[in-house]
Amino acid sequence: MHPSLLLALRIVTGLGGVMLVITTLSAAIRSFILPRNEVVRMNVWVFLAIRTVFDAAARLANSYERRDRIMAHYAPVGLVALPVVWEALVSAGYTCLYWALGEGSWQHCYEFSGSSLLTLGTTTTHHLLSSALSYSEATLGLLLLTLLISYLPTIYQAFSRREATVALLELRAGTPPTAACLLGWLNHDGSVQNDEQQWAEWERWFVEIEESHTSLPILSFFRSPQPGRSWVTAGGLILDTAALLFAAVDGPQPRQAQLTFKAGCLALNRVYRFFDTKASSEPTALLPDSEGPDPGRADFDEACRVLTDKGLTLYEDRAAAWQQYRELRSRYAPALAFLRRLLMAPGIATTA
Repeated sequence: MHPSLLLALRIVTGLGGVMLVITTLSAAIRSFILPRNEVVRMNVWVFLAIRTVFDAAARLANSYERRDRIMAHYAPVGLVALPVVWEALVSAGYTCLYWALGEGSWQHCYEFSGSSLLTLGTTTTHHLLSSALSYSEATLGLLLLTLLISYLPTIYQAFSRREATVALLELRAGTPPTAACLLGWLNHDGSVQNDEQQWAEWERWFVEIEESHTSLPILSFFRSPQPGRSWVTAGGLILDTAALLFAAVDGPQPRQAQLTFKAGCLALNRVYRFFDTKASSEPTALLPDSEGPDPGRADFDEACRVLTDKGLTLYEDRAAAWQQYRELRSRYAPALAFLRRLLMAPGIATTA
């Protein structure tokens, strides 16, 4: 090859290596350090590739419980795969840099890069610039692993706080949890006007969901310890309970319940928009049992009957109440349906 052409090729290869290293480092920083709901395309490609494999495996299962066990491994595997991909890309970038500096053949440059990245020291160099690059590569390798390890406690703390509310809902709303049963529990002392603290706790839970599940989107895919539980189902249950309260129960509407309803609608819709329009993660065809049917008029009437049995006073105009319930539910139903499909969450019941 002509010397001038070879020089141009080395320059282009070196610049490509620099861009690859910078892009990978930027992806790692935006994933775990930047406190914003920014989509990292590199991570999206990794998660989509892994999701394709898990979706194929889940379709072979013949029950929701088996699919749930399979998909429970998706988020942990994807999280562990991130630093592996990052380090592989950093190694490829430095391989290009070493070759651009004339370190030797591509094989030698690859071995030198791997030795530097993993701090093995099995391959050495006598070039000062290559030595400096090898030290920087070793530093980046340790940094990428440290980022993941240091943020694992943060991820699991957010997961634990989320699941505590999900489990408590099951105690209050029955098994399977229903909106009518939860509203009946709120009326345990004959009034739904004195549960401000409970609604406030659910409001804080929704605010945390919105922040954590968009800044650390992998959290959305961590499944509950029990197959029948899901943070999506729990969020929909709280909103369905509030909608049922506002539409059917005669009496003043608790102010805190209104705030919680607004917070829940915002949280679910923002997580929905993050995955739908930003991450381009439109879910594929539905798997059996992955989404329950939306409540119809018969379900609403049965819920009203249950509420009457539990001592609540309802509006006499049932048709108007049903229209109000539908309008309230339309504010979050598309987001809820999308997230149920995306996360293969169990459906939500309205009645006991």
